[in-house]
Amino acid sequence: MFAHPQIEQMAREQLQAKQLEKLQKQLRWAQEKSRFYQEHFAQAGADWQSVETLADLRKMPFLTDTDLYRTDSLDMLTLPLTSVLRYACMEEESGDFTHLYTNGDIAHNVEMMARTLVSTGVNQTSSIGLLCDLSDSRFQDVQYAAEFVGAAVVPMSLEYRHWLRLIEHVSIDTLIGTPQLVLQLIIQLQAAGKDIAHYPLTRVICMNPQGIQNPMARHIHERTKAEVYTIYAPAALGAAGLLYPCEGHEGQHLQEDHYYAELIAFNSDEPVTDPHQMGELVVTTLDAEAMPLIRYRTGQAVSFDTSPCSCGRTLLRVKTPFSFF
Repeated sequence: MFAHPQIEQMAREQLQAKQLEKLQKQLRWAQEKSRFYQEHFAQAGADWQSVETLADLRKMPFLTDTDLYRTDSLDMLTLPLTSVLRYACMEEESGDFTHLYTNGDIAHNVEMMARTLVSTGVNQTSSIGLLCDLSDSRFQDVQYAAEFVGAAVVPMSLEYRHWLRLIEHVSIDTLIGTPQLVLQLIIQLQAAGKDIAHYPLTRVICMNPQGIQNPMARHIHERTKAEVYTIYAPAALGAAGLLYPCEGHEGQHLQEDHYYAELIAFNSDEPVTDPHQMGELVVTTLDAEAMPLIRYRTGQAVSFDTSPCSCGRTLLRVKTPFSFF
């Protein structure tokens, strides 16, 4: 199923032309409006005007987690605070990221998440349990996207007593949460003498901030008997829609109208040119308004596949070793 077939099935030449136009605007916006990028680009001797092709993006400096941890979010901001619609602090073991969003940023995130949900089979008949803290902006986007699709949403909070009560009284067919919280639900049900496999779950969507691969996916599938999908949601992105699965189970599709991706050799600044070789996933936002990310090194080991996917989508597929989707 497709949420936006005009984009998801766009010819690659047309898509790349769209990416270049957006990329040039994004680079100019970042350099002209953000104090951080003005200094970051100047230190590298880089200028947005030198990027005339997609391949020219390699002329710009990389962005790392260290850069983000050391930088105040207000220094990255490209707009006055009066233009900010949402503030959010994303927590990770290594530190916290503060993200600020405009109305446009939220709209883009919700659009990407709607595609993601639809790709897993969510529709207007679905009943979704959100196993999360809704102060996390990524889960707010999930709720808005699910409601946009027409699905019923059941916020389940972080209190296990609420989980047990809601799962008994509401026929939830889709569960969305971090892998850790999903496992906690399984354990709490077991402690109460119940088996999660006896409930009408058909899909579990794991929001995984640590990596594209979810080492708990197979175990969750075996316990729930449901289809398990993993969504890569690193705190640095401030969103969960970068990649999304499909029924082909042949990797995850990149939202290429919103992100441009590069494959960089490990421990190097050089691009990977061998189509069968793995490298580090590096992403650049194409539509971000408040806080663009230019050449962000994700640390994720992947390979790219641009061959036609059995699902019919033409968007680039990102593959990881030993994936379970």
